Amino acid sequence: MAAQDLFAERYPQMLNLGLPQRDVDAVRAAVEHMWADEPGGWVYEWSARAAAYAGARRHDLAYLAYGWAKFPSLADAAKLTALARQTEQYQLAAPGFPVPFDRRVLNLPHRGALTPVTVHLLGPAGGPVLIASGGLDSWKMDLHPLLVRLALDGGVQVMAFDLPGTGETQVPMTAVGGFELVQGLVEHARSIGNGRVGHFGFSMGGYYAAHSGLTGLVDAAVDLGGPIRDSFTEDNLKKLVFGMADIFGNALGFDHQPQPGELLALLGDYPLDELLAQDRNSPMLVINGADDVHVTQSDTLLFEGRRATDVWLVPDTGHVAASKLPGVVPVIASWLAEHLA
Repeated sequence: MAAQDLFAERYPQMLNLGLPQRDVDAVRAAVEHMWADEPGGWVYEWSARAAAYAGARRHDLAYLAYGWAKFPSLADAAKLTALARQTEQYQLAAPGFPVPFDRRVLNLPHRGALTPVTVHLLGPAGGPVLIASGGLDSWKMDLHPLLVRLALDGGVQVMAFDLPGTGETQVPMTAVGGFELVQGLVEHARSIGNGRVGHFGFSMGGYYAAHSGLTGLVDAAVDLGGPIRDSFTEDNLKKLVFGMADIFGNALGFDHQPQPGELLALLGDYPLDELLAQDRNSPMLVINGADDVHVTQSDTLLFEGRRATDVWLVPDTGHVAASKLPGVVPVIASWLAEHLA
């Protein structure tokens, strides 16, 4: 995984989720390698930028920069330290959020036991609740600016969480275990609002949102860039770039660099073919960039023609339509306002 390749892919996301371009460019120029925690290293240079923000009391920028410092996975002590500092800076920034904020820990069922899941509530209570997550490498605090826009413009209280295998959620990712955690989150969400619940998922989070929509678990579901069926094939896994296969392997619990066959052996129950063959979905919005190098176009287009389902393959942009987010997020917010009102 080459650091400069990751900048090439994630640069639009870095800017569109709130960091100043001049500062991103400065870190990009300083980073020479990915893993060593030393000058020129990814985590070192991003952490130095974050510390400078924190020293200037720009906690809102510090938590975003620490989020990139721990990117793409918690594979070593330096990344874990960056996540701890991101959490600290995020809570320091909270008094300046334009929406009410609460951080709480839920103990949710998971494979015969209970596991703690930290959630962030963004927005006023009493109305519809939108459970929301990022994906394998962009987590709840990283997506904060996007989630605030959904809360403000979508008329929802967002309940943000990290997927299994990522962030502050401690259990490894599995399809069934993830569905179980989502069900617990939905039940809690129904108890704290007016009973109406939606599910928004970004990247791998979109997979779980699609599952919630196809099963009718929620009242409305938005899948932004989620893999659904064809992305879980061996051919597609072999094509993954920018370290995505290794990032996925980390979430699944591997402690070494997995081969495509090893990944495939754990993905047998991921494709949603059985649910796609049924007709009990709640209203769904399915979006992705037409030029996504990770998720196949077919995993978006296969929703075309479904009842109560809107599909948008955004041209001239890649995974999760990252370079077009300023235009995509208002569409999502408007759709949520209409379907969760």
